[in-house]
Amino acid sequence: MSLGGLVFPKAVDAAAAADELVSGLMSRPWGTVSPSVYETGRLVSLAPWLVGHGERLGYLLASQTSDGHWGRRDGYGLVPTLSATEALLRAAGRGDPGAETLARAAERGLAWLLEWPPVGADPWLPDTPAIELIVPSLVDLVNARLDGFREPPLSHVSARGRLRPPAGLDPGPLARVRAGVAAGAELPEKMLHALEVAGDAARGARSVRPTPIGTVGASPAATAAWLGDRALTDPGDMARRHLEAVARRHGGPVPVGFPITVFERGWVLSTLARAGIPFDAPPEMVADLRAAIAPGGTAAGAGLPPDADTTSVALYALALLGVPYEPESLWAFETPTHFCTWQGEEGSSVSVNAHVLDAFGQYAAARPAAAPRYAAAVGGLGAWLCERQHAEGRWDDRWHASPYYATASCALALDAFGGPAAREAVRRAVRWTLETQREDGSWGRWDGTREETAYAVQTLLLTRTGERVEEAAARGYGYLLRAGGEAGDPPLWHDKDLYLPVSVVRAAVLAALHLAQSNRLVVERYRQV
Repeated sequence: MSLGGLVFPKAVDAAAAADELVSGLMSRPWGTVSPSVYETGRLVSLAPWLVGHGERLGYLLASQTSDGHWGRRDGYGLVPTLSATEALLRAAGRGDPGAETLARAAERGLAWLLEWPPVGADPWLPDTPAIELIVPSLVDLVNARLDGFREPPLSHVSARGRLRPPAGLDPGPLARVRAGVAAGAELPEKMLHALEVAGDAARGARSVRPTPIGTVGASPAATAAWLGDRALTDPGDMARRHLEAVARRHGGPVPVGFPITVFERGWVLSTLARAGIPFDAPPEMVADLRAAIAPGGTAAGAGLPPDADTTSVALYALALLGVPYEPESLWAFETPTHFCTWQGEEGSSVSVNAHVLDAFGQYAAARPAAAPRYAAAVGGLGAWLCERQHAEGRWDDRWHASPYYATASCALALDAFGGPAAREAVRRAVRWTLETQREDGSWGRWDGTREETAYAVQTLLLTRTGERVEEAAARGYGYLLRAGGEAGDPPLWHDKDLYLPVSVVRAAVLAALHLAQSNRLVVERYRQV
């Protein structure tokens, strides 16, 4: 569009884009997830026989940064760099094609690891799943690979030195997991997602059974670790066929968690509906979402344990779509103080509790006569969330690297269902969002991103309004229009390393665009800016 000779990027037809997005969920029922350096590295080591091995090696080489590490900044680089370095060392030691190139890349990764953390820096580690098991297991593997590099032409790599686990990481839990797996002990379902840390004991572990689709723990690495070399003798094995399907789907590299069927659908549908975008939700998708809610909760996908996050977002989506389903299954996750992601969780998640607040609040609004227990829980959830807000107004969370995701989750739930007691917390969240906008109109922890900008715009436009809010939202809207497609979206979601749930982020961006375009004052400010 143009105004007075000025040319503005074309507005987005959010309704049409939402219909296209939702239709795509039906054609890709396992979900759409970015490749993972950590998981791909594990397959290079564990399953060189698997289709796409050369492509996985190429992906690791291409994704190494100029200073030798993999992954994002801060402590987020440790796990992917350990995995990729070990994988390349192993491939070079096996004599894979291009062994010298692989060894040089591994040497650069090793140099970065030996200098991590930099002098004077805090050895901070993110609260990602199983990190306390993954890091020591990979340190042991890297050192074992180096012991095998004592002869030319790779002996110079071995001379670099040996790794030590970061201070404070207790090796005891890893030893107990390995002993339990070797003894055939029944494992917590969440442990299957990182079965590869059990090492040799994972191969054919008696207590482990793949799901009907062939995955172990919704993890290619865990599935490959359980298969071991047995896959070579039985090409019809369901676990092998599952791995082949995942590798072919992603062109060789693989995601860290897959499938994510219920997680993806719940987040996409609830995000679009909350923003008021008109779209057609396929009746079979809604029926599948409702059928997924079991008495003990709902899993994000096959191979994963039920969790309060997926359960609450699925329930919230159903209520927004006009088919509220009683959220009784969420009581399975209640603790004396809050709702856990799953039983036995260490720590807590503000976004999970914000989503439980959404589910209870929306159901109580839809079924006031049937929901006194849920309505009573809303106040406690609101107070718990307010207590965990940082002084400057943001929240942080264990399931996402960005405070903009956590802040949007909490601020929107509190604004809708927290009542008068939560108003000041919401105002502080809006103020922090306004104060942290970048010069180009974006928001982001490390750099401005579409995803984080979308969360910030939602925080501004779905809560309080005012001239500063509308001006900031207009600048964010302009950034989203200029930023284009999702090709540059970085992975920000927590799993064993960071990942990008592509459709979930696309829904967040569409929601922000629709909210901005539906607000006359925002559009006017955008034209003025």
